[in-house]
Amino acid sequence: MMFKRISLIVFMAALVFGFGMSGLTKAAGNHDTGINEKYGLPIVVLGETLSDAQKAEVRKDLGVEDTSQVEEITVTGDDLVHYIQGENRNSHMYSSAKITRSDSGGIQVNIVTPENITEVTEDMYKNALLTAGVENAEIEVASPVKVSGHSALVGIYKAYDDSSSSGSKLDSDRTKVASQELNVATELANKEGLSNDKVTQLLTEIKQEIASQHPATKADIEKIVDDKLNALNIQLSDADRQLLYDLFDQMRQLNINFDSVKSELSNLSGKLSDKLNEVANDKGFWQSVSDFFERIFSAISSLFS
Repeated sequence: MMFKRISLIVFMAALVFGFGMSGLTKAAGNHDTGINEKYGLPIVVLGETLSDAQKAEVRKDLGVEDTSQVEEITVTGDDLVHYIQGENRNSHMYSSAKITRSDSGGIQVNIVTPENITEVTEDMYKNALLTAGVENAEIEVASPVKVSGHSALVGIYKAYDDSSSSGSKLDSDRTKVASQELNVATELANKEGLSNDKVTQLLTEIKQEIASQHPATKADIEKIVDDKLNALNIQLSDADRQLLYDLFDQMRQLNINFDSVKSELSNLSGKLSDKLNEVANDKGFWQSVSDFFERIFSAISSLFS
């Protein structure tokens, strides 16, 4: 009788655990959009530090089977200094990217080697690229070694400025503030109690408020930032708040028109809210699993007491 009771408890535990794991399984797929005749060949930007073997690996990761079907350019330490003030021109440049432009669809970012891009997320890239003025492009990012991922943004800027097929240059003032935005995002994401998604949600929703309110002064910007921090229940030091004040006031002074990307900002904000809710639900699920097993172990122990 005791053996049957133990067997039943173990069976129930396995059943619940199995359902939980199957619910967490996800599927992904790729698609080939071909070459857009209006914008020319996709642009592949390779980091200067890559060896020949690593370049071949990155091309494979980016889905480049025939180099004659893409336009290749190289991003260097000099480019890093040109686009981001205060950087070191001797920095190692590994992050690479592939840019495929189109007439619609907004900005789509895919990190094809997520295990090697350690700080910047797909949504952080997208947010910064919206600030830089990039429109309707599929961006794929790759690196053969572990890197923060910041230099990929520089490569994308160079692709728009130097490539014969990019179609239009980006405003240099906007690319500089976009790079600053990415630095602020990754810095805040390292703070205790914050995550990449939470920080990106904060930056996105502040942009939405700027598009809605059209702030005229720095004081207006500070109020928007403070209100959004309170709404999202995010606690920051005075120094970190100042980072946000300065960043978004620069955007205000540049008169960046976020009205034109309201739908993308809304979609990004909604996606981040869903991801954060999913994380919270997952935590609740695993807590329930933990509680379930504690009850099982207590039940088993009681059989022998």
